[in-house]
Amino acid sequence: MARFRGEQYHHGEGERLGILLTNLGTPDAPTPSALRRYLGEFLWDRRVVEIPRAVWWLILHGIILRTRPKKSAAAYAGVWGDEGSPLLAHGRRQAKALETELNQRLPGPVSVSLAMRYGQPSIQAGLEELHAAGARRILVLPLYPQYASATTGSTFDKVTEVLRQWRWVPEVRFVHQYHDDPGYIAALASSIREHWAEHGRPRRLLMSFHGIPERGRDAGDPYFCHCHKTGRLLAEALELGSEEWQVAFQSRFGKAKWIEPYTDATLTAWGREGLEHADVVCPGFPADCLETLEEIGEENREYFEEAGGGQYHYIPALNDRADHIQALAALATRHVAGWPEAERAPDPEAAESSRRRALELGAAD
Repeated sequence: MARFRGEQYHHGEGERLGILLTNLGTPDAPTPSALRRYLGEFLWDRRVVEIPRAVWWLILHGIILRTRPKKSAAAYAGVWGDEGSPLLAHGRRQAKALETELNQRLPGPVSVSLAMRYGQPSIQAGLEELHAAGARRILVLPLYPQYASATTGSTFDKVTEVLRQWRWVPEVRFVHQYHDDPGYIAALASSIREHWAEHGRPRRLLMSFHGIPERGRDAGDPYFCHCHKTGRLLAEALELGSEEWQVAFQSRFGKAKWIEPYTDATLTAWGREGLEHADVVCPGFPADCLETLEEIGEENREYFEEAGGGQYHYIPALNDRADHIQALAALATRHVAGWPEAERAPDPEAAESSRRRALELGAAD
């Protein structure tokens, strides 16, 4: 990576708080070539796949990147819209809404930039955008409610990799997780109640989270426990009995054993029971994407119905719902407590006075 060449320091310039809102990522287009680039970056991350590099390079380039891009491109084509991938479209709206909300809550100016861990807009681009806007203090807010090494941990790696190239490193804080945040749980519960008011209450609610390899949990990743705590708190908020809900895990990849129970197997079993109505919500996905719209909305629906199940609904992610944005804003506000922009409005006269003193001492204007 080339050394970052940002703006020079100017005395008295206005400073603002920066929020780097991150998510996993998206290909540039629903095409095999775009998927090959995206998957190559994603699957080469050491936190995503922890197989020895030499062995994994052969598997990745010899098999996966020769076969998977075409299949994945077809799946993305089914959910692609005029604004691009759903994750990118929702992410842009979330960032804009969060910036508006925070500028109403905090006395100092706030800029929010969207960045993807893989693909575009990149984390480097997001950080540079905040730097150009005058952000000297940055809160990194990964949209992963439950901490996982492969998501939140990998985001931390990339942010620090970029900042190691900067001469003037900003103050940085990092949101580690928010799986039990009251605002987040309340927004989830409200979205589910609204769905039930329109479509009826199901016999069972499945809370489907993205899976991770079992060896990651055994090595100390807290993700499994975070998911179950989210599920328990959400069930309590909805006043569900123990037979009315379950946590499961989706999106297995490769031959290794992943944390169980599996979403597809659970829904197939429910279908075989003849369950007349099941709903699925994905509390680990704050924005709809391929894994929610296609995998849960279509593929797992087929498993349930073909096995004999009845009515099936996927309850959409929180996306840019007002209560979701308010919950994220409250979360960010707590994490930036003590920073100047969170405590007081900027003072233009004091900034100008500081600039004049610096010029008198020989500083460049």
